[in-house]
Amino acid sequence: MNKIANIFFLFGVLIFASCKVDPRIVEPLPANNLVEVVPAGWPQPVYSFSVNTITEDKFVLGRALFYDPILSVDSTISCGSCHQQSAAFAHADHDLSHGIYDRVGIRNAPGIFNLNWHPNFMHDGGINHIEVMPLGPITNTLEMGADINPVIAKLQASSKYKNLFKKAFGTETVNSQNMLRAMAQFMGLMYSYNSKFDLYKRRESNAELSDAELRGYNLFLTNCNTCHKEPLFTDFSFRSNGLAVNPFINDTGRAHITGEAQDRFKFKTPSLRNIAKTAPYMHDGRFNTLQECLDHYANVKPNLVNLDPLLQNSGLPLSTQDKQDIIAFLNTLTDYKLLADRRFADPN
Repeated sequence: MNKIANIFFLFGVLIFASCKVDPRIVEPLPANNLVEVVPAGWPQPVYSFSVNTITEDKFVLGRALFYDPILSVDSTISCGSCHQQSAAFAHADHDLSHGIYDRVGIRNAPGIFNLNWHPNFMHDGGINHIEVMPLGPITNTLEMGADINPVIAKLQASSKYKNLFKKAFGTETVNSQNMLRAMAQFMGLMYSYNSKFDLYKRRESNAELSDAELRGYNLFLTNCNTCHKEPLFTDFSFRSNGLAVNPFINDTGRAHITGEAQDRFKFKTPSLRNIAKTAPYMHDGRFNTLQECLDHYANVKPNLVNLDPLLQNSGLPLSTQDKQDIIAFLNTLTDYKLLADRRFADPN
C-alpha cells in the first residue's frame, strides 16, 4: 500500500512540476534615437548637451538611478515615486509629495519635461542648474532624506552600478558628478512638443481644433498668455497669484530663498503643458480640477500681499462658458507621445 502511495506522490510531484508557470519575459526598454531637440520656433534652451554629450549608456544609467529607491536613506523612495510617467512625471492624485517613513512634504511634485529651458528649479527657484536639481529631493528630510556620500557608497558597492558607470563613463568609480550628469541626461531628454495643439500649430497630421478649443485658445491668449507664454507655456517668473496662505505650512515661496519681503508668497509659474494630467494643482496641490483653478482666477481678492498686478482688478473676467472653453483648449496640450514613450518607463 505504501508503495502505491509513493507512486501517486511522485506522479503528483511530476504533474505539479510540469505545470509551473513560465518565467515572465521582460523585454528590454529601448534607449535609442536620443538626440537634442529644439523645436522650430522655440527659444534656445538654457542647458545643452555640449559638455554632457548624449550616449545611450548615460541615458540607461540615468533611467536606472531615477527609478531606484537606493537614492533614499532607507531605500524606499525613488525619484519615480513622485514623478510618474502617466501623470507627465508629476505625482498623480497627491497634493503634497510623500517621502521616507510616511513623511509628507510641503509642496506638490511638479511634472518633469522640457527641463532644459528652465533657468531654475523647484517652486521657489532654489536650484539653478539641472545637474544639481536631484540633490534637492535626495537630501530633503521630508522626501528622500539622504546624504550624498552614503548614496555614492551604496552605488559603489553595487556590482550593477559599477557596470553601468563603467559603460557610461569608462570607469567603475562612482562619483556625484557622473551620477548627476546621467540623471540630467535622462530627465533632459523628456521633451514635450507633440500635443494636439503642437500638431495644429505645425499643420501636421491634419490636426484641427474644435470650435470650443479655438475659443479657449483665443481666451487663453487674452487672459493667460502673459504668464504662461507660448511655446513653453510659462515665462519662468515668480508671481503671487492670490492664494490664501495655508497656515499649517506657511510657505513663503521665493522669499524662502531670497529673504526679500517683496518675494513673499511668490512661486514659479508652472508650464501648462500636460496640465490635464498633472492634478492636483498649485504649489500645495490645493485644487483638484482645472475648473477650481479658473474659479480662483476669476475671483481673486485685490490688495493681497505682493499680488501680481495682472490680478489686482479682482481677477480675470471669465464667464462659465469661457472657463469651459479654456479647459477644452488646455486639454489639447497633453503630449500622449511622451506619456507612452517606453524609453522613459520604469526599467523594473
